[in-house]
Amino acid sequence: MQERKPHPLLAQVPLTVSPFISLPTATTLPYTYKSLPSTLPPSSTGKDNGIDKPKYVVSASGHAAHPDEIIASCIALQAHLVKIQEDAARTIREWEDGIKERELAEKRRLAPGWLDREEKILEPAKKRNNVAASGGRAIPEPNIMDSQDGGPAVRSLTEEKAAEGEELDRAFGGMGLR
Repeated sequence: MQERKPHPLLAQVPLTVSPFISLPTATTLPYTYKSLPSTLPPSSTGKDNGIDKPKYVVSASGHAAHPDEIIASCIALQAHLVKIQEDAARTIREWEDGIKERELAEKRRLAPGWLDREEKILEPAKKRNNVAASGGRAIPEPNIMDSQDGGPAVRSLTEEKAAEGEELDRAFGGMGLR
């Protein structure tokens, strides 16, 4: 057997009895009291199918519901919110894709073929007038550095360069050197 001794510190505290506190007393049951059976009898309202559950959760507004109904409505609300969120995300994604497609169409309109290839190096178009004039053979242009005597090819080239300079002066105005 265990011997229970009070804690030494608690043994030092004196106990007092207050006249203002009344301790509860055991209640006496009437002689006609019968204990409840472990299983309840079937409902007397005639609804034996078990679908209608007792609604014992009552809100402040007076609405009563069974906990299973509350859980089912919460699950339905959560599913509805998830569906709305997915719809909103899909709408935003479609809107962003539409913006990207419009921007791509505008870029293709400004520079057709630019976005359709991997290489992005621009090269100027080469002159083809020498090939067409010589009947299919390419005639190399004379270079000023190749000629030592300043022949007619060199003079025509310098005249052509001077004509280009005059054209630029006419287009942009004469810009004098200072």
